[in-house]
Amino acid sequence: MLALQCTLRADAHGRACLPAGLLRAMRLHGRAEVWGELAHGAWLQPPDLRSALVKVQLLDATVQDQIPGRSARRRAAHWALKPAPLTLPSAAPPALRLMTLILAAHTCDRTVHCAEMDVLAHLCGHSPHQTAELLDRLVATRTLSVWHHDRAMDEVTWQLPHVSSSPAPGVAPASVAAQGFSWDGGRRPKHAQSAAPKPHPVTGTGTTTSTASFRTSA
Repeated sequence: MLALQCTLRADAHGRACLPAGLLRAMRLHGRAEVWGELAHGAWLQPPDLRSALVKVQLLDATVQDQIPGRSARRRAAHWALKPAPLTLPSAAPPALRLMTLILAAHTCDRTVHCAEMDVLAHLCGHSPHQTAELLDRLVATRTLSVWHHDRAMDEVTWQLPHVSSSPAPGVAPASVAAQGFSWDGGRRPKHAQSAAPKPHPVTGTGTTTSTASFRTSA
């Protein structure tokens, strides 16, 4: 989440400013070890965390060549903190917030949403098993009503609670979605922008394998 906010808020020279209030909202204020991990990977220069406005210099050259404009990226940064239509308790840890953001970026205007397990695991930086545990926690917090892993297809499907009877307008700001912005640092492939979820059931019946996992809230 921290790297994402830095990337979205960076200017053409790789400089970004993160207010202390923003870091507190992400539950990352004063977490020097998180900044240390990014600095150790030569992704940014270690910032001065004593300031109320943390100024960051990013070292990754790809950050300086982002296609979406800065205003669109700022709107995306704001949306990333509260990625509608998914909602989380304010005390949710960063790992759960990142998982929620990734799911929101893959959520469409259908009732059932889907993505490949290896894609979700790669984007959240966890193993498939850890990713499954995070999905379980999202069901426990009622952020998701149900999720299902088809092991044969390696595809995860999920459903949100309180699904509206009318199609949702979309999950990301229209200006961002129109530019094909993706949350893995680049532009989303054309097929990913228009792909509709495959009609896999989430009721535990139908064309699923005997080894598939199926989890629901109590």
